[in-house]
Amino acid sequence: MKKYKVGVIGATGMVGQRFLLLLADHPWFDVVALGASGRSAGKTYEEALGGRWHFTEALPEKYKNMKVYDAENDAENIAVMCDFVFCAVNMKKDETKLLEEKYAKLECPVMSNNSANRLVPDVPMIVPEINPQHAQIIPFQKKRLGTKRGFIAVKSNCSLQSYVPAIHPLLCYRPSKLLVCTYQAISGAGKTFETWPEMLDNVIPYIGGEEEKSEVEPMKLWGTIKDGAIVPAERPCITAQCLRVPVSDGHMGAVFVSFEKKPEMSEMIDIWNNFKARPQELKLPSAPEHFLRYCEENDRPQTRLDRNYERGMGVSIGRLRPDTQYDYKFVCLSHNTLRGAAGGAVLMAELLCAEGYIDRK
Repeated sequence: MKKYKVGVIGATGMVGQRFLLLLADHPWFDVVALGASGRSAGKTYEEALGGRWHFTEALPEKYKNMKVYDAENDAENIAVMCDFVFCAVNMKKDETKLLEEKYAKLECPVMSNNSANRLVPDVPMIVPEINPQHAQIIPFQKKRLGTKRGFIAVKSNCSLQSYVPAIHPLLCYRPSKLLVCTYQAISGAGKTFETWPEMLDNVIPYIGGEEEKSEVEPMKLWGTIKDGAIVPAERPCITAQCLRVPVSDGHMGAVFVSFEKKPEMSEMIDIWNNFKARPQELKLPSAPEHFLRYCEENDRPQTRLDRNYERGMGVSIGRLRPDTQYDYKFVCLSHNTLRGAAGGAVLMAELLCAEGYIDRK
């Protein structure tokens, strides 16, 4: 199989580095271009990192001597080299939006980890097990942009990846209201304990913009396509509170939910354990075999023990029990830089390639 030639824009940041680890031996994708800020342009990737490699896994040899391009000024060159790019830049939202549109208009599809284009009505925000059908909006976006190949697809915020997958298979019971408290790892801010020592022995009850994203973005995921736009769902009503906790990786959610048609707990657990969706049907390379699992132990899921379930691409659920104010409450956990960030974007790209939305040049 001829591989897709891909680029990573924002390659020196934490999510960019995670992309490179995931793509180092990918069966479909071959990294041919690295983009970063102007100060890194012209350097080798190892030089551009300047010792700032964030992972315990070694920097793959294949990237060390690759030339780093200026993500903005060299966009035309990168677009020519690549069938599509992954984007994980650390820029202001309006600048990110313009950069991603620039690549799309250069006929280079963009698989974005950024928030800038998430709520644009004709930009699909895809969690492959939840709303693969939203890829059908892409022709409408291409028409707006005036492109033949180029478009933008985004993954949702990392905090959603724990609780939205747990609620999604239960939509047939018509969930009416949902309260979630998320406990989010420091890698979600692109930090380690070495770079953010203030987080040791500390909890910060504020993450800028996170609660709004946690309440709004699920409604787009569950929305429908109408007249060339994704129309957000109206139910369930969601309220969220998001805290930063002293954990390296793994976002946990404490969920409270009520239904119009209340299921039995045994039904919920059975649905979770047997849930399969389009990525599993297609056997995509990054797809977990079992996306959701229910942990029977009273003290699971635990961040250290369960964040790497299914190579970090699965979601663990536990502690389901009745609640006095809502119908039920439970806890769920996902790996924020794998399922929640780079891994989710790689899986989205696999889906779009398999479904014919991205072709090779």
